[in-house]
Order: sequence, then C-alpha cells, then structure tokens
Amino acid sequence: QVQLVESGGGLVQTGDSLKLSCVASGRTFDSRATGWFRRAPGREREFVAAISWTGSATYYAPSVKGRFTVSRDNAKNTVYLQMNSLNSEDTAVYYCAETTRIARPGARRLESEYDYWGQGTQVTVSS
Repeated sequence: QVQLVESGGGLVQTGDSLKLSCVASGRTFDSRATGWFRRAPGREREFVAAISWTGSATYYAPSVKGRFTVSRDNAKNTVYLQMNSLNSEDTAVYYCAETTRIARPGARRLESEYDYWGQGTQVTVSS
C-alpha cells in the first residue's frame, strides 16, 4: 500500500504561481510513475501531468504544457507540480496518484492506470 498526501493548494490571483507537493509513504519502491490530475467544479477529473520514477520521462496535458512543470525528489519521496501563469480555468481540486504498472504509450494520462490516490488539495484562481 502507498499513502499519498498533497499540499500547497490555496487561493491565488490570475497570473500567480503555486507549487503543489505530493508526499508518498508505504511501499514506494513499487512505484513506476506519479501523475497529477484535477477536477474542476461540474467537470470530470482530468489528467494534468505525470513523471516517471527516474524523472527521465514527463507528460503534460496540452492545457498546461509550458506553464506547469512536474518534478520529483525521490530522497524525500516527494513529487512537485510547479504551476505558473494560473488562470480561472485552473481552479480545481488537484490529486496526485501512483502507478506500479509498466509504461505503455499514452497510458500515463489515464486514471485507470493509477493504483493509489491522494485526497486532493484545492486550488482556486480568482480573476
């Protein structure tokens, strides 16, 4: 089992930045990748970004590419999501998730690929 705890959310204004953290505990040595997803009010949860265990591979949704950066520090069992140039469309609950599955093309963007999920952290961007 892996436990994930997100933090770093908050209320910011358009154009501001935030850095989310996802701390993992438990059987973290089984992890192959970590993903970030978000759920905006009235919408389904969607993929935001993902990073492989080594950090050598990263994936981004088109809506955040160039503004968000995913990174990790395995010594701290922590994955980060640096979010810049935030706008109201980024308002959502952000979740991190872990997968123990070997990468397949496009799979890191799928919710079904992830085995463990955090409780989420709220990000609100006011205009």
